Amino acid sequence: MQQMREKPHEHSPEKLPVHVFKDNVEAAAAVARHIAQAMGAHATGKPLVLGLATGHTPIGVYRELIRLHQQEHLDFSNVITFNLDEYYPIGPDALQSYHRWMRENFFDHINIPSANIHIPTGTLPREEISRHCAEYEEAIRRAGGIDIQILGIGRTGHIGFNEPGSGRESRTRLITLDRVTLMDAASDFFGEENVPKQAITMGVGTIMEAREILLLAFGEHKAAIVRQAVEGAVTDSIAASFLQQHPNAQVYLDSASAAALTRLATPWKLGHCAWNDDLVKKAVIGLSLLMNTCILKLTNEHYNEHGLQELLSGQGPAYEINRRVFRGLMDTITGWPGGKTDKKRVMIFSPHPDDDVISMGGTLIRLADQGHDVRVAYMTSGNIAVFDHEALRFADFATAIIAQFGIDPRATADLRRRVDESMAKKPPGGVDSEDVQRIKTLIRRSEARAAGRYAGIPYDHLHFMDLPFYQTGKVQKNPIGPEDVQIVVKLLREHKPQMLFSAGDLSDPHGTHRMCLEAIRQALEQCRGDDWFAHCDMWLYRGAWAEWDPWEVDMAVPLSPDEMQRKKFAIFKHESQKDNALFPGPYDSRQFWQRAEDRNKHTADLYNQLGLPEYQGIEGFVRWKLFARAASQKRE
Repeated sequence: MQQMREKPHEHSPEKLPVHVFKDNVEAAAAVARHIAQAMGAHATGKPLVLGLATGHTPIGVYRELIRLHQQEHLDFSNVITFNLDEYYPIGPDALQSYHRWMRENFFDHINIPSANIHIPTGTLPREEISRHCAEYEEAIRRAGGIDIQILGIGRTGHIGFNEPGSGRESRTRLITLDRVTLMDAASDFFGEENVPKQAITMGVGTIMEAREILLLAFGEHKAAIVRQAVEGAVTDSIAASFLQQHPNAQVYLDSASAAALTRLATPWKLGHCAWNDDLVKKAVIGLSLLMNTCILKLTNEHYNEHGLQELLSGQGPAYEINRRVFRGLMDTITGWPGGKTDKKRVMIFSPHPDDDVISMGGTLIRLADQGHDVRVAYMTSGNIAVFDHEALRFADFATAIIAQFGIDPRATADLRRRVDESMAKKPPGGVDSEDVQRIKTLIRRSEARAAGRYAGIPYDHLHFMDLPFYQTGKVQKNPIGPEDVQIVVKLLREHKPQMLFSAGDLSDPHGTHRMCLEAIRQALEQCRGDDWFAHCDMWLYRGAWAEWDPWEVDMAVPLSPDEMQRKKFAIFKHESQKDNALFPGPYDSRQFWQRAEDRNKHTADLYNQLGLPEYQGIEGFVRWKLFARAASQKRE
């Protein structure tokens, strides 16, 4: 159940009550239970008034509330809701409309009266918007005010769509969206050019009048802004910071979004802390990078002058601490990730058809070159990440092939007609027809096969799993279900891997990496009693958005200039994702091959700065401690 971290130190800079959970699932369940308890107190008499948010962050809360309604008869008949915002202009049935999102993800699954649902309207003539916003405020007042307001937090610190500069007293209004917000929304609309440039949003003042506020944030990409909102000064450049002035606001985080908080990032700055090997490693590496000197040159004075007196007095002198941490880092470096003697059965799970070569392409090539039995399992089709023009180009190519080789063109004429018609009718960001989805899936598969062939992986060692949770045709995916898990279980039991690699990247903007990891976790739970499981080492790699910090790395695989080049060329085989990927993520404008190359070089530079050998690049891995064997075998 709830996995709370230790309470903040009495000198903590946190200015809001913060609850940290192991993952977003447990955090969302806690919020849902809190709301359910409040509903019980309002079962009769005055309705409970909820302020609701949309998007990837609160969806787990809504799914748990739906479960409570369907399985435990939680009653929504005495609940009134007001949504924070809506894009403008946008129709209520548009794929990205918050009206539609709320229906599909919440309202259609509970017994709330339709008259009790309120969402800003995105189709009004511009001259009627001011009146509409005033009426929205009045409707909230008539309902008795909002009892519990659910919030997410944007990368700019916005709550609702209150962009930087929104005042403490701002009310419901039409607002022009910040460029960063437009970039963040681009993937939902299949391109930034399709994102509405404005939105109707509750103001900060409207939100602050709620009796209770619950701010949710999940994922590593939210860690920096969470720290600013929770520990920083109150400023209109970060609207969420105003919550520090609310008498009953609380923050619910997973461990990833909480990672930058002082009590977790640098707890020694708050006074006494419980030192363990991981914390010592983090502190010493951080000190080395801060002082811009290698670990073995750190002195007692360095420790004393930067808040590490307790570590020095308890485990010093500096020389002993330095030597222990340095040797530990040296032990992470291996040119033989699968070992030198026995050839291993290796399974690499890739959430999308290119995560394998982007994230661990050098290690994948190394394992294949060293004779290990390497298999890659592509967990989803990745078809929504293919541009329409790419699908049309391949349809043209198929038609030309048929004509060139004298095959009866009538065999594809009907398919080509259906593709052309569906493309012409599809609105920007709309769901592809089944035919187009198949074509885009084939494009991603052909690219994965080309990359695998280049990396030395046999054709029959590539497995395309097409997990059902992904097959919605939309950015929003279904929850992981038993069918997804059983597909993973079947593959694991068929091949009995001795080394397993999986994406551990919680920065994935749309959660596919997190969901794939959850499917693997559930599958491994079912396989715990299998003989092969006891002999399997399990490793996590990072995706396209971040790299492990050096104090997190358990295995570092160095890459030569030639291997870096081979990895880059393997990534190039994914042509539909090169030059201008449909889903590059909102945080980085570089192409995937550039990110991978820069990331591997940066990790190598950090190792060298710490005093370790100099390499062209390094790929880092973390042992999956959830399933680590009690006495893991030491790599040769």
